[in-house]
Amino acid sequence: VQLVQSGGGLVPPGGSLRLSCAASGLSLGHHDIAWFRQAPGKEREGVACISAGGKMTNYADSVKGRFTLSRDGAKKAVYLLINRQKQEDGALYYCAAGTGPFTDFCTKRPRFRKYPSWGQGTQVTVSS
Repeated sequence: VQLVQSGGGLVPPGGSLRLSCAASGLSLGHHDIAWFRQAPGKEREGVACISAGGKMTNYADSVKGRFTLSRDGAKKAVYLLINRQKQEDGALYYCAAGTGPFTDFCTKRPRFRKYPSWGQGTQVTVSS
């Protein structure tokens, strides 16, 4: 299993950014994909999850309404669109694949220990 991330960068407050997570060695139809972030000096936190097959998405309360998950099955990619960026959104973002469907119930606050396969991380910096 390999997850390759792209799309991070510098964005002004209120701006938008789309992160990508390209998967190989697994089927997006059979694995939940979760997103996590870790800011300097803080613990890694789960912020969103898209279920295997893409029918369900869940978001942490802190990002709901601003983050949007989507997927492209043909490209085997999952995307995290971040709108109306806030300073506190600046962090290293990771995508991770679960062991299958219903990993940790694809909860809105996924727990990193439940996800065995990780992308390399991509940095999002929010600054004017």
